Amino acid sequence: MMEHISVLLHETVEGLNVKPDGIYVDGTLGRAGHSSLIVKSLSTGHLFAFDKDQVALDESRIRLQEDSDKVTFIHDDFKNMKKVLNELGINKVDGVMLDLGVSSPQFDDANRGFSYRYDAKLDMRMDQSQTLTAYEVVNHYDYHDLVRILFQYGEEKFAKQIARSIERNREIKPIETTFELVDVIKQALPMKVLNKKGHPAKQTFQAIRLEVNGELESLKQGLKDAIDLLNIQGRCSVITFHSLEDRIVKDLFNEVSTVPQIDKRIPILPNQIEKASYRCITKKPILASEEELAMNNRSHSAKLRVLERINE
Repeated sequence: MMEHISVLLHETVEGLNVKPDGIYVDGTLGRAGHSSLIVKSLSTGHLFAFDKDQVALDESRIRLQEDSDKVTFIHDDFKNMKKVLNELGINKVDGVMLDLGVSSPQFDDANRGFSYRYDAKLDMRMDQSQTLTAYEVVNHYDYHDLVRILFQYGEEKFAKQIARSIERNREIKPIETTFELVDVIKQALPMKVLNKKGHPAKQTFQAIRLEVNGELESLKQGLKDAIDLLNIQGRCSVITFHSLEDRIVKDLFNEVSTVPQIDKRIPILPNQIEKASYRCITKKPILASEEELAMNNRSHSAKLRVLERINE
């Protein structure tokens, strides 16, 4: 099993306020760092653990084997959690946690093709059973779709130039590996960008990965279902790693925890005033401590937000 340090481990689980007899969902099991802490707090409670990556599920079964009676492992995208749980007879839960993005073992396994640091076939699939790969995106998406995903998912200022460079190069031969793609990206960028700190392919790789795995669409659907599943006093803890994810979480949490302002001139009884169904536990996102930042580089961009259901 590859080593994996869970980001904001204690803060995330503490945010859930775990009840010993509660029902909990880990929508992004990974290597079970957060889940192992959740199940330790359960007595008669149960954890439903989702992951699209079968390798992650297999390794987590080993890590959680002492508490396997408290865990149901589910190979599926967390965007389907409501449907899957309903089929299992679960209509309400006491907490949901999501640790978004790619896990360290996925990045560090060169064969998965997630990283620009290793030379590997263009893949980037979290779910190895799906057909769409990074190779298909890079070699078969038309120019306009490439520009769209690079700009929308990577916030890449040079999206058009990179898309044109991909077009030119794949006409000569298919772009097959991560290092080949890095070279193609570098060809499109001005020297002043190449000389900047940070890898020039970072945003493009992020954009292609998000497209391959449908991550933002999964987040939008899965997060709505997660907060809808919550019991009164149930909580949702979400860790994000870039602004696109955090914006979605922040906006939805704010939307469900506020009610429309009523004109004070309109006569209305106190019991007629609409109350919010949720409240944000975190007014501002929780960030990693200095100690964690020193130990785990991945924690630098992490933000934790927590929401609680207070009314039906």
